[in-house]
Amino acid sequence: MSRPNRTSEASAIALSAASAAPRPAQPGLADAMGAAGSQPALKKLNAALSELKSLAVEPLLRRSVAALQAGDFEQGAKLAIQALEQDERSGYGWYLLAIARERAGDFATSITCYESALALLPSHAEVANDLGRLAFRMGMKPQAEKLFRHFLSAHPNHPEGANNLACAIRDQDRADEAIEVLRPAIEANPTHAMPWNTMGTIVTEQGDLATAQVFFDEALRLQPDFAKARYNRANIRLSLGDAAGALEDCDAALAGATSEDDRQMMRLSRSTMLIELGRVAEGWDEYEARLHPQFSDCTLYHAQGESWAPGAELRGKSLLIFGEQGLGDEVMFANLLDDVIAAVGPEGHVTLALTRRLVTLFERSYPGVTVGPHATQEVGGRTVRFAPFAQDTTFDLWAPMASLLRQFRASADAFPAKAGYLKADPARIAHWREVLKDAPDGLKVGFLWKSALMNNARRRFFSGFDGWEPVLRTPGVSLINLQYGETADEIAYARERFGVEIWTPPGIDLKQDLDDVAALTCALDLTLGFPNATVNLAGACGAAAWVTSIPGGWTRVGTDHYPWYPQMRVFTAPALGAWAPMMAEIAQALAEASEKGVRRAF
Repeated sequence: MSRPNRTSEASAIALSAASAAPRPAQPGLADAMGAAGSQPALKKLNAALSELKSLAVEPLLRRSVAALQAGDFEQGAKLAIQALEQDERSGYGWYLLAIARERAGDFATSITCYESALALLPSHAEVANDLGRLAFRMGMKPQAEKLFRHFLSAHPNHPEGANNLACAIRDQDRADEAIEVLRPAIEANPTHAMPWNTMGTIVTEQGDLATAQVFFDEALRLQPDFAKARYNRANIRLSLGDAAGALEDCDAALAGATSEDDRQMMRLSRSTMLIELGRVAEGWDEYEARLHPQFSDCTLYHAQGESWAPGAELRGKSLLIFGEQGLGDEVMFANLLDDVIAAVGPEGHVTLALTRRLVTLFERSYPGVTVGPHATQEVGGRTVRFAPFAQDTTFDLWAPMASLLRQFRASADAFPAKAGYLKADPARIAHWREVLKDAPDGLKVGFLWKSALMNNARRRFFSGFDGWEPVLRTPGVSLINLQYGETADEIAYARERFGVEIWTPPGIDLKQDLDDVAALTCALDLTLGFPNATVNLAGACGAAAWVTSIPGGWTRVGTDHYPWYPQMRVFTAPALGAWAPMMAEIAQALAEASEKGVRRAF
């Protein structure tokens, strides 16, 4: 594509290269999909109401539009409801109520109202577009795709319609198809910034950061105040190791954010940039964005009692702590539990609600604490977590575990130097030391190479299996399979391609038996892998562990190591996707350890 007067030369080259880029994903990128109740959309809606002048509800609908234009979503909803009370078959009334409820954060009601509007206004394709956008926001990607196709059939090559459809297709791991949807829309509308931004997100997920930055640069050239494109470029800069530049872009994006959901998403990314820069206390404050009720990905917590805030008196209090986010996060954030328990004191009591698979390990590690499994449900389109084993108990205070970091880990220096805070079963450690005698000779190195979730939003954070070749070929090393999930193909590939045997320990479910996995890591000479649940378990139990990291890896807390696990050695790639130098460094370190005959002393 060559339109020198309408697009930059660099962006034209990037567009031609997009389909050839390799694949893997960046979580946290911002989709530009239009917005419910945007000023242009409301202006068009107001014009459409001219057709209704003969109807009694038309003045109420116009007043509702005016309220929404003024940002008064509560009043807009009230007026739409008044119109519907007079005419319950007013498609525009349902449409306005849907917009008002979405902007107020009531997604469950909003989606029902959009559905009613679409049934009454089947030829009004904009309703399908808005309903699709909300379905996308709520994770209903196949349904969103159908609705966006409906809109696009009425408006071929519409830049927003093509953009939205491409987002839905991309998030179903069909990147090439998404590019082919976007390409003609960009060629037909080369000065429209939105599709350039979305093309950038797709190329980012394919792992081509340099090309992705060109797309975001082009979007910003076309629309300098495009907050989401600037935010996306911030994430690219962070992945390339420029945390200061990333923060600068993120702050500019925040200043231009138009919705609360976008603002909280940007705050959450900003928190990781601050932490990476060593501004840890500020970072944890921003990390609270994950709990904002208008952040679409937030988890709400239900408990009897008051929510904890920094500075609240803990001595003598009953405190319920929820494990949150992924399994590895629950283990990592538990670094602060000893300090919290000490702050509560013997006259108080701590209760932990954790993933069920962690309960036994945490009960052994904290004998004075009540530990039980949490439960998570979808309620009204929202994720809600609660502690069913303590549902009849009223606590003085409750908190998601990571929120406590603001008080107990406000700097890298606040992390304890002592290695290990979880206690694996000594009998099982002894058992696994005996079992490991049957493994091939050499350093017993537990090996993990992927996440259980390997979609486009995760893949780019993990080297392909071939990238591990220097490590796999290291002499004097006995690789022990700790990888949960399906591993047969990789184990066979290692045997056939590299002549390396990855030995699988018998009699253990590496995904479900986490208490036994913890004991196994303590019996090994070393656990090695990307940061996942098992590597975190090894670190938390004080076992020797090596972990890979990437530029912008906020869990290093602005250091060159992992303060959560002081015994853990970190190997950092020079750039996201540049795995070869890091793998060579790991292989060299393993070879040196093997030559020295080091055992459990890394």
